[in-house]
Amino acid sequence: MTGKLYVIGVGPGNPELLTLKALRILKEVSCICVPKSREEGSSFALSIVRKVIDIDGKEIIEAYFPMRKTRTQNTENPPIPPLTKGGEGGFKDCELDTKWQETINAVYSRLDKGIDTAFITIGDPAIYSTFFYLHDRLLDLNPELNIEIIPGVSSINASASMAKIPLGLADERIAILPANYMTDLKNALERFDTIVLMKVHKVFRNILNVLDETDLLNKAVYISKVGMEDERIIKNIRDVKEEDLNYFSMVIIRK
Repeated sequence: MTGKLYVIGVGPGNPELLTLKALRILKEVSCICVPKSREEGSSFALSIVRKVIDIDGKEIIEAYFPMRKTRTQNTENPPIPPLTKGGEGGFKDCELDTKWQETINAVYSRLDKGIDTAFITIGDPAIYSTFFYLHDRLLDLNPELNIEIIPGVSSINASASMAKIPLGLADERIAILPANYMTDLKNALERFDTIVLMKVHKVFRNILNVLDETDLLNKAVYISKVGMEDERIIKNIRDVKEEDLNYFSMVIIRK
């Protein structure tokens, strides 16, 4: 009998934000697959799990996902300034493909032996997580594979809650956007009532300029490392310093 794969969102950092269902399944499974951004690094998702369950005796599969763009670059209409920076184009599809395939093979080999396995991901599995790069390939190996996705608290929800900002009321429109992929922030600011910009650290100064031009600086809040011990919420976005910027950061603009 093939094992079951649980894809579990472990929340943004605070282990108390793990759902009861996620906690129960993590205790029950004998194998956990953990994504990492560097081969020699540790898994942040696993560090959250370690705070609430004893993982001694569980098999840990480390899945290395290089932090590169993973969508095909649009060569006809490439991203343009001001919201692109640093020449990140030209990522290596072959390296990413190899790493994903290694993870697929490792996970499937356990499932094929009847071992229930959990794939953990920061936040919620349906929002910019690594798992869905693997989902279809796993089903190609076995269309009958039993996959259950356990939702988690996303950094978006957690950030809005900690900053006491409603994301949407009545007929308001909400946009959730990866900042370093944005090509026309002004257009989004015009069309939506609440705009969530994720991973703003590399283009933050450009975002500030656009918010200044559109007279929205006073409508923006900067949230860093929500759910972590060094969480920061800066309601005057002009006060954000270079040392405040990091990968786990976002800006919420509510008009």
